[in-house]
Amino acid sequence: MRAVVFDMDGLMIDTEGLYWAVGRQMAREFGKEVQDDTLGRMMGRAPLDSVSIYARELGLSQSPAELLEIREARVMQEIRKGVEPMPGLLEVLREFKPRFKLAIATSAPMRFLNVILDGMGLRHYFDALQTSDDITHGKPHPEIYLKAMAQIGIPPAECFVLEDSSNGALAGKRSGAYVIAVPSQYTRSQDFQFVDFLAGNLLDAAGHIESLLRK
Repeated sequence: MRAVVFDMDGLMIDTEGLYWAVGRQMAREFGKEVQDDTLGRMMGRAPLDSVSIYARELGLSQSPAELLEIREARVMQEIRKGVEPMPGLLEVLREFKPRFKLAIATSAPMRFLNVILDGMGLRHYFDALQTSDDITHGKPHPEIYLKAMAQIGIPPAECFVLEDSSNGALAGKRSGAYVIAVPSQYTRSQDFQFVDFLAGNLLDAAGHIESLLRK
């Protein structure tokens, strides 16, 4: 195993709550209430796919493209205020950097990723950054992971994928990688039966990788 590919939202940084808050705020402004199940189904998908679910389940007349523009402007505003790393992230990156190629495969756009990486000083850890900007098929399709792995030149069978959502984990599994799910408080109820290992947090995931490498 020569590489670790990270999802970003909800796995590396605590942004899922931000997306949920924006989704609820937008729904109220349109005179609607959005259910947690809807917000959950939106997670881990390509941005336009995500807001298409939102528009359909809330019965909104606005186009997904219009809704996405509103959502991204509000999310960017919040991201610029600063985001927090998930517990254990910095320790895991420091531990893995000398031993693995590291990449990010995120459904977020590159402009979000740039603000986050530069704001947190994390850019130097990663050998490849793959966002949704040039992806045709969003998660759970494996395209984003296959492109990230192609960037670092390592085949899926030699890669670990770390994901917090079922959609993202399924994308990693379909790519052919070894998938470790690290659910957040927003994704714990999702289906992870198909993953290779279910971790309690990032340090638990790192410990599992260590145990595999010792075998």
